[in-house]
Amino acid sequence: MSTEELKIAIIGLDTSHAPLFAELLNNPDHPHHVRGGTVTAAYPGGSPDFELSIGRVDKFTAEVRDNSGVPIVQSIQEAAENADAILLLSVDGRVHLEQFRKIVPYRKPVFIDKPFAVTTRDAKAIYRLAQEHGIPLMSCSSVRWSEGLGRALDSAGQGNIIGVDTYGPMELQSTQPGFYWYGIHAADMLYRSMGKGCKEVTVTTNADHDLAVGVWEDGRVGTLRGNRKGNRRFGALIHREQGTEHVDVYADGKPYYASMLEEVIRMFQTGAAPIDMTETLEVIAFLEAANESRETGRTVKLDTGISPVASS
Repeated sequence: MSTEELKIAIIGLDTSHAPLFAELLNNPDHPHHVRGGTVTAAYPGGSPDFELSIGRVDKFTAEVRDNSGVPIVQSIQEAAENADAILLLSVDGRVHLEQFRKIVPYRKPVFIDKPFAVTTRDAKAIYRLAQEHGIPLMSCSSVRWSEGLGRALDSAGQGNIIGVDTYGPMELQSTQPGFYWYGIHAADMLYRSMGKGCKEVTVTTNADHDLAVGVWEDGRVGTLRGNRKGNRRFGALIHREQGTEHVDVYADGKPYYASMLEEVIRMFQTGAAPIDMTETLEVIAFLEAANESRETGRTVKLDTGISPVASS
C-alpha cells in the first residue's frame, strides 16, 4: 500500500458531494478528515438540460475553490493529467461513459459517483474500458457504507440472512429515470446485504410510492421501497433465520459519506476495490429491470450478461 499523499482530481462540481469530499480530504481539522489524498484540481462540468446539475454547478464550484483551495481547470484532461487518482462525481449518470472515455488514457484509479450509469449498456461499456486498460474502478452509493448497516451485517448471532427490505426517499427526475436517481441508494444497501444473484424484479407503483420486489436465484426475496410521501429517511430491515433487525443509517456520529471516502482512498492506494464491479453492474441491471417493470407492470428478468473483454 502506498503511504504517499495522493493528488486527486475531481471531475464534476455539480453535486454537493464535491465540496463535501474536498473538505474531508483537504481540511485536516475536520472531525472526520480522511487521510491519504488531497484534491489538487477540479473540473466543473454540468449538464445544460438537467437543472439539478447546471443550476448548482456555479455554487459548488465556488465552494470547492474558496473553501478548500482547489484550483479550477478548464478540461477533464487537464484535471486528470497531473492527478494520481480521480473522483468522477458528475451528478448526471448519462455523462459518465463519455467522461470516463476521456480519462481512460491516463490509466489512473477512478471512483464514479452514483448513479454509475443509467443504462446497463453504458455500465458494461465503462466496465470493459476499465478492464481493457487495467484501471482500478469503484462506484457505489455512500449509504452502502453506513456504520449501522455494517454492524447489522457483521452480527451473525441470529443466523443467515434470508431477506432484506430497504427503503428511502425516491423523487423522480426525467434525465435519471425511475429508480436511478434516488432508488440507487436503497439498491446499494440491498446488494451489500444480499449480494449478487437477483434473477427478476417486479414493481408496484403509484404517485406516492414504488415497491420493487427482487427474487434471488436461491429463493431469497429482497425489496426496495421508494417513498415520495411520508418517511424521507433511508433504512433497512435485515431478516435472519432467528430474527429481524432494523438498521438506522443515521444512528452514528460519523457520516456514511466519510466512511465511503475512506474506502475510496484505500482503493486508490492499493488498486483493489472493496466492491466487485460485477456487483455494481448487477445493481444497474436491477434498477433497469425495476424501471421496465414500473412501466409495464410485468416481472422483468435482469440483464447481467457481460461479453468477454477484448484482448489489447
